[in-house]
Amino acid sequence: MSEDQKKILESQLWGIANLLRGKISADDYRDYILGFIFYKYLSEKQTLYANELLVGEAVTDYKTVTDKETLDAIKEESLLKLGYFLEPSQLFSVLAAKGNADIESESNYILEDLKSVLNHIEQSTMGTESEEDFNALFEDLDLNSTKIGRTVGARNEIIVKILNYLDKIDFKLEEIDSDVLGDAYEYLIARFAAGAGKSAGEFYTPQQVSKILSKIVTTGKSKIKSVYDPTCGSGSLLLRVAKEADVSEFYGQELGRTTYNLARMNMILHDVHFREFNIVQEDTLENPQHLDKRFEAVVANPPFSAHWKSDANPLFNTDERFSQYGRLAPKTKADYAFLTHMLYQLADNGIMASVFPHGVLFRGAAEGHIREYIIKEMNALDAVIGLPANIFYGTSIPTCIMVLKKCREVDDNIVFIDASGEDHYIKNGNQNTLRDEDVERIVDTYRKRETIDKYSYVATLAEIAENDYNLNIPRYVDTFEAEEPVDLDVVSAQLKGIETDLQSTNETIAGFCAELNISTPF
Repeated sequence: MSEDQKKILESQLWGIANLLRGKISADDYRDYILGFIFYKYLSEKQTLYANELLVGEAVTDYKTVTDKETLDAIKEESLLKLGYFLEPSQLFSVLAAKGNADIESESNYILEDLKSVLNHIEQSTMGTESEEDFNALFEDLDLNSTKIGRTVGARNEIIVKILNYLDKIDFKLEEIDSDVLGDAYEYLIARFAAGAGKSAGEFYTPQQVSKILSKIVTTGKSKIKSVYDPTCGSGSLLLRVAKEADVSEFYGQELGRTTYNLARMNMILHDVHFREFNIVQEDTLENPQHLDKRFEAVVANPPFSAHWKSDANPLFNTDERFSQYGRLAPKTKADYAFLTHMLYQLADNGIMASVFPHGVLFRGAAEGHIREYIIKEMNALDAVIGLPANIFYGTSIPTCIMVLKKCREVDDNIVFIDASGEDHYIKNGNQNTLRDEDVERIVDTYRKRETIDKYSYVATLAEIAENDYNLNIPRYVDTFEAEEPVDLDVVSAQLKGIETDLQSTNETIAGFCAELNISTPF
């Protein structure tokens, strides 16, 4: 039943985008739609929890509570349980109703009230455990922005339209599994990513790729103490791991402010308690925030071949994340900087799985030196998985997944999987998409460490060394399809038959030409 509910909810929520299409660009209304869905969620969550506290009291409907002592008690409990507090007059439904008032009377102006409520949500957490998780959470909802309307009246009209539409949707928080609304929210993020072009890769990893990474890092485990993503985007990859195993703590770091806000909203909307996640906004390579921790699962989709300031910061030469390899990743290609950072943060019993461009498998110089050290000295590389081209938003380049462990159970070989062939994905508009069966085959092959003709190969470390630690997948997985042998006798007979047919046709044409008393064309 929850699957049906989710599809209905997805359709309803995406309807807002259709409502605004042509009035505001998708890039502009994305943050407003996602932000107001989150505000409605917080309001409904507050109402449900407050009503639980009011059971047995004289007033049992939170929306009608006016007694200050009662409100203070509810606020105290809400800050502990929910991490924030909303008064009855600040609930989503109240503002939506005001916005739906008679337009002629101008009493439907709600922008200032809405600004005040969003600020209050953040301010209610000040001095509490959840302050960091709610700080400046709604800063991207600029209600004065001309992007949503050139005049105050035009902006108010757009905001009222969004709130009224959302107010008619019942989130049914008391009935449905928390993942239903969370997954519907993820669906919206994915839809926005699909239309966002190059910037989409900054905040969203395609769901099927997320499945592969999360299934790999949870191999053999039903519970994970902690999962970490150093470039967490909207947090979708972290949350995907929680679908494969019980996760106690989520950690992430994200550079982009808007995306960082989205990640925190996504966590809370998936009913992850504020004490269970720690997501911070900082440059992971320049200013890592969790270096004192080691994580049982590490997943990531870092920016491909990003620039970093390796040559401008001499401290990197002594940084424990990079110094043992003897070389730093090139300043124009930070892929191995991210990789070694993640490996540093990985627990001894953990698994790391991350997406990279294919160049990390074979590029030489400093990258080749680091790659050799990881394989030869650390024996940390467990698998290399080639993915189809054009499966990521904003780029068509082929990519791969590298799987690493500090303490490998099978420590004398590396599994190579080539899932890039046309038989291993389907076309979906402009994108290539992995099917569920493609995902399962990749994960199953990794776990069983099988050699499968034209698909996978288990290479010994000696073979890797013979190839000078070049990990280019075609060196190990032979996908060459031999052509059918040609029978020259059959071809010769076919040619003779064609010649006979041609001669007969020419004679027929010559006869027609004679009847018409014209010369033949040959």
